[in-house]
Amino acid sequence: MAKNLVIVESPAKVKTIKKFLGSGYEVVASNGHVRDLPKSSLGVDVENDFEPKYITIRGKGDILASLRREVKKADRIYLATDPDREGEAISWHLYAALGLDKKETHRITFNEITKTAVKESLKHSREIDMDLVDAQQARRVLDRVVGYKISPVLWAKIKRGLSAGRVQSSALHMICEREREIDAFIPEEYWTLDAELQPTGQKKTIKAKYYGDDAGKQSLSSKAEVEKIVNELKNASFKVSEVKKGERTRKAPLPFTTSTLQQEASKTLGFTTQKTMRLAQQLYEGVEIKGEGTVGLITYLRTDSTRVSEEALRQSAEYLAANFAPEYAAEKPAEEKTGKKIQDAHEAIRPTLLERTPASVKDQLPRDLYRLYQLIWKRFLASRMTGARFETTSVKISAGRHIFTLAGSRQIFDGFLAVYASDDDKEEENVLSVPLEAGDELKLKEFAQAQHFTQPPAHYTEAALVRALEEQGIGRPSTYAPTITTILARRYVTKENKNLFVTELGNAVNDMMEKAFPTVVDVKFTANMETLLDGVEEGSVKWKTIIENFYPDLDEAVKNAEKDLEEVKIEDELSDEICEMCGRRMVIKYGPHGKFIACPGFPDCRNTKPFYEKIGVACPDCGKDLVQRMSKKGRRYYGCMGYPDCGFMSWDKPSSKKCPKCGKYMVEKGSKLACSDRECGYNEPKAADKAETEADA
Repeated sequence: MAKNLVIVESPAKVKTIKKFLGSGYEVVASNGHVRDLPKSSLGVDVENDFEPKYITIRGKGDILASLRREVKKADRIYLATDPDREGEAISWHLYAALGLDKKETHRITFNEITKTAVKESLKHSREIDMDLVDAQQARRVLDRVVGYKISPVLWAKIKRGLSAGRVQSSALHMICEREREIDAFIPEEYWTLDAELQPTGQKKTIKAKYYGDDAGKQSLSSKAEVEKIVNELKNASFKVSEVKKGERTRKAPLPFTTSTLQQEASKTLGFTTQKTMRLAQQLYEGVEIKGEGTVGLITYLRTDSTRVSEEALRQSAEYLAANFAPEYAAEKPAEEKTGKKIQDAHEAIRPTLLERTPASVKDQLPRDLYRLYQLIWKRFLASRMTGARFETTSVKISAGRHIFTLAGSRQIFDGFLAVYASDDDKEEENVLSVPLEAGDELKLKEFAQAQHFTQPPAHYTEAALVRALEEQGIGRPSTYAPTITTILARRYVTKENKNLFVTELGNAVNDMMEKAFPTVVDVKFTANMETLLDGVEEGSVKWKTIIENFYPDLDEAVKNAEKDLEEVKIEDELSDEICEMCGRRMVIKYGPHGKFIACPGFPDCRNTKPFYEKIGVACPDCGKDLVQRMSKKGRRYYGCMGYPDCGFMSWDKPSSKKCPKCGKYMVEKGSKLACSDRECGYNEPKAADKAETEADA
């Protein structure tokens, strides 16, 4: 009979850790939290020093009963929940709910689920860190009082089912502020002037950009200014006045933190923050690998540190020595230069074993899991490599009192780019087509002038919002994905082509929050609250002091809002469907499982129907509308409204255009339209892309 009991959070870890520890250990899972604040009430005794009232989570009674039976059999209990505030709190709740003995109970943590890390953690067991627990309690209670106090105001003044949150409301406010900037933006006209020049004795030409005159750099704001310069230069002689050569180094990237992983996975793989975290969790908890069993492929996924262990540095040095020339290996780890507060509790996100290359596990991982692992693996290896070097050439050309410039660059050493290049790292080589020396004469072939307008700030994407939240100090690694998921689920924000747009409902909620609860949406206030929570973790701030200072103002603001705020009416979106039971035009509603349409005559008429989003294309088989649907596994596909009579479906979005080669329907494939018959093979740019290509030509 096992004498040692190890309790982890996730059932996915049980088999792996049991294999590492052997027969002397029993490993069981708590399935996350076992206690929480009640859903039916505030759960915080504001009259009794803000004491939280924890209860057993519904459905966890059987799990606790099973855990109690295992505890009775064990001489020693190890609480091995995740190595962060949340995990520490879960261990504390387990300790209380199971009535554990302090002498028999040990807290262990590991940053990766490998045999070495798990066994090593047993040698360094400790007591539960109450500073970490209190930091999580403070966050939980703060979020509870904000949500449970403000949400009913939103229900009464706007509509039921809405919610407010400390981080969520600040994130929504940031998106609304960006929308206001875009709406208020007034484009300004500017012009560019290029000169196509031919060096003496050369057939090739070069293109130089107008820089300014003897007085310095000049901006061109009108066609008249450009025409004046062109007229001055018609008979001018063009001569190379200066050629400067230099070298520029592009530094290797830092290894991933939670934030940078979410941003890069969004940009390069098209993953939502929620999907990235779900896949990263699987890679951390363990994947079945032939010859090894279930192993954790990456280190812990919730971190804002770029530090890596000495063991990881040794692994990377050995791998680079075996697979690359000596000049590719960096002498020391790259460091992040920032003044922001970093919770350096665990490492950056990296592969647990560098020798486990993406190629070696590709056939054993689902496609998306493989792509994320490959991204993490390459990023970590790149972080241990030297920078890429480029030879740069800058040329200054004089024409009378006017100056034109051109620049070129050529990669002379790829460095980390040999294994990893993000969109930001991709360097377009711009090698000068002809060699130039100071004093060279140039012949003017023609001028090219173009009108431009300044562009407004870009809409937030999920990746950009995560970066902004991190820069502002709002939330922590574990909160970014749930925050974005919540504001999308509440329909405060909608997503189109990766861009986030505020809805009418989102604007109404933000406006009301600004009027009644300005501190809750204030970015600086929210960031300061995070700093205070860090102080609790460090033991320098008492957690209840934060609540005591915050609650009275919130309570007063809620009472004023209930009394003073006017109701805001948000009309339901009308559908094209007519209720066949009462003749009213049906409206689009949102439920736990997404959109549906319902009769606005509720409760007199209770007619509802599934909502199908038409794509404006007729079914190739029967001519009825094609609609967007979701498979049971959550994958988007396109089917016929006539289902089940018509069984047409396509994973790719069909186009109304027919293939000019074979006559079959075409589908969208990224920036192209392709024939649905792969054997045909015909493809062409989409209409918009095609028009742009023709315009450029």
